Amino acid sequence: MSDSTQNPPPEQPERNAPPPPPPPMDQPVGGAPPPPGGQYAPAPGAGYGPPSAAGQPADLLLRFAARLIDFILIGIVGTIIGVVIIAIAGLTGGGLGGYGSYSGATAVSAVVSAVITVGYFVLMESRVGQTVGKMLLKLRTVGPDGNNPTTQEAFRRNWWTGLGILGVVPFLGFLGSIAELVIVIVIAVTINNSPTRQGWHDKQAGTQVIKTG
Repeated sequence: MSDSTQNPPPEQPERNAPPPPPPPMDQPVGGAPPPPGGQYAPAPGAGYGPPSAAGQPADLLLRFAARLIDFILIGIVGTIIGVVIIAIAGLTGGGLGGYGSYSGATAVSAVVSAVITVGYFVLMESRVGQTVGKMLLKLRTVGPDGNNPTTQEAFRRNWWTGLGILGVVPFLGFLGSIAELVIVIVIAVTINNSPTRQGWHDKQAGTQVIKTG
């Protein structure tokens, strides 16, 4: 028996057969299923800023505006409390803590203002992840796990806001203000240079500020 009888040649496709139909427009080349909604997903990182596991990092200007709002609110409360303390000291006419009436009231006011400032940022960020300024501008502070920072983490990123407590010592209040200004500049520079927009204080605490809307 000949080889042609044992192994017949493979069938050849018909020359006039129509070409295969093109793939559907909503299906990517290669057979992968389309993303939900029938639209293609953008390339990683396209249009979303620097990559971040927690969310889209907030830029410097938004964070500055949020801090400004918070400091204005704290300043109003601190001024009212300071005026009340000085008024009470003037009415009593006595010394406070071994100082004269005015200097003693100023020292007490510095302590109260520092406690209010640090306490405000620590409590708000550790409890709800947002201060009033961040709520208004749709920002949120998150810890390393993506949840609200712990009290310790919130304190590590905000302790510097209480440097006004140096005002309890004559002439040191001015140095405290200078130190705060220097830290603000350092924070702004490090936020701007960080791909995840983490400032010096964020890196110390392991926190990050992200957009919520």
